[in-house]
Amino acid sequence: MINFKIIGNFKRKSEMVQDFLQRTLLLVPPVLLALTIHECAHAWVAYRLGDPTAKMLGRVTLNPLRHLDPIGTIMLFFSGLFGWAKPVPINPRNFRNISRSITLVSVAGPLSNLLLAAISAIAYKLLIMAGPAFLDTYPTVMRPVFAMTELSVIINVSLAVFNMVPIPPLDGSKVLGNLLPPDKAFAWARFEQYGFIVLLALIATGMLNKFVSPIIFLMVGLLTGGIY
Repeated sequence: MINFKIIGNFKRKSEMVQDFLQRTLLLVPPVLLALTIHECAHAWVAYRLGDPTAKMLGRVTLNPLRHLDPIGTIMLFFSGLFGWAKPVPINPRNFRNISRSITLVSVAGPLSNLLLAAISAIAYKLLIMAGPAFLDTYPTVMRPVFAMTELSVIINVSLAVFNMVPIPPLDGSKVLGNLLPPDKAFAWARFEQYGFIVLLALIATGMLNKFVSPIIFLMVGLLTGGIY
């Protein structure tokens, strides 16, 4: 006797697995590019400002293998917001103006993601203007490309906004620390050892998502012409 209920459950689970695999495959290129561009920008700006540390370690490159942290990359795939790559090492003593240089190096990553988001948004809107007929000329290629440009906008904006949150060890915390007066900056530096715990708590409780999501949706909407 055939148990159609079991067959139906198996089919639904199979479809869920297939959807997950398709979604993951679509995420791989934009996620890898976003993380690579972010870290390469940090390294390149540090080098241009006089610190060769990252360049000597091979971090001024678009090779993702030089930048990716396995756990941080997997976290970004599953969360869509929270993830990380290998930190770019810098030696502040090589900078002429330490405070200014650290600030510029810190904002370089998020700014590079915003630039990539803008480029992706242009490509996304061009594909929309081309219409369904163009996308269906080579659907096995063009449809995934279309989906990846959309995901690239969302991922890059999310990374830029998330990293500018002023909580250690995010880029925004370094920017804030260099904008504070010396006494406040010293107190902020002491807080850094607890920053990661605070960050995890904010993520786990959903508080961080409530704060950054409206900003992300607003920026994605502006870049895509109000589609979101």
